[in-house]
Amino acid sequence: MMGSGGVGGYFGGRLAASGHHVTFIARGAHLDAMKAEGLRIESGLGDALIRPAAASADPASVGVVDCVVFAVKLWDTEAAGRAIAPLVGPETMVVSLQNGVECDDVLAGFIDRRRLIGGVANIAAAISRPGVIHHLGTMQRIVIGEFDGTTSPRLLALAEALDGAGVVTEISDDIERTIWQKFVFLVGLSATTSLSRTTIGAVREDAESRALLLEVMAETVAVGRARGVALPADTADDRLAFADGLPFDMTSSMHHDLERGNRLELAWLSGAVVRFGSELGIPVPRNQAVYTALKPFAQGGAAGSRRTYTKGLRR
Repeated sequence: MMGSGGVGGYFGGRLAASGHHVTFIARGAHLDAMKAEGLRIESGLGDALIRPAAASADPASVGVVDCVVFAVKLWDTEAAGRAIAPLVGPETMVVSLQNGVECDDVLAGFIDRRRLIGGVANIAAAISRPGVIHHLGTMQRIVIGEFDGTTSPRLLALAEALDGAGVVTEISDDIERTIWQKFVFLVGLSATTSLSRTTIGAVREDAESRALLLEVMAETVAVGRARGVALPADTADDRLAFADGLPFDMTSSMHHDLERGNRLELAWLSGAVVRFGSELGIPVPRNQAVYTALKPFAQGGAAGSRRTYTKGLRR
């Protein structure tokens, strides 16, 4: 698992708990905790403890593997893409479960594109404390697909492994469309929960916030269709209906990062929609407003917690 946070930690943990040999690439306190105490999953679908957990900060220490699940933050894609080279052999498949729509093209700059399988993860999970992944709700689903639409033996083998680990797994014959369908929802979720500092439940129950969510997603659909992605015209409405079925307390990883003063994936979410819109001549005013409002916090650090106070002057 190249990246062992909410996505890599959860799905890697489920695979390891079902008997597969999984090595977690992590760093910092999370890595230290996994080495000392193992990896714990807390979930309404059943807790799990992987102890000992094979964990390392250095992919080169692992050797060639059957599959690399790529689950790092979007700003780490290039550096992590270079770092996985020692893991990739002639038969290795690489599956990105990241949030954006450009990561596979970035990875193709470092590894043979034929090694890539498209992937989408649907889950609300995060590191609650070092060594512990907390899964909110019961949604945990992976969709995978070959970029040429075929159903290959390696695709079936990966689907079988995930299914055997208790992960809801589907195979898509148009994985690019599937990736964009998630992107549409994720841009809306990250934009509205981060901008309002609240959960999807609060957003969808407020009429004006709900309208903003739909409009952000509709702009994303427009640029995707203009780029040649086979998104149905009603995709935004469909994703809004999907949002209505999610736990009230669910939020986005970008909202979590904003609250913690971490770097944001903004440039690859609403920022990417703004960039695509500019390239295609399509107005995307809602995404532009989100991008502009959150940009001061995009690099994380002190910007996320800085406060300014002005004292009144007495005469």
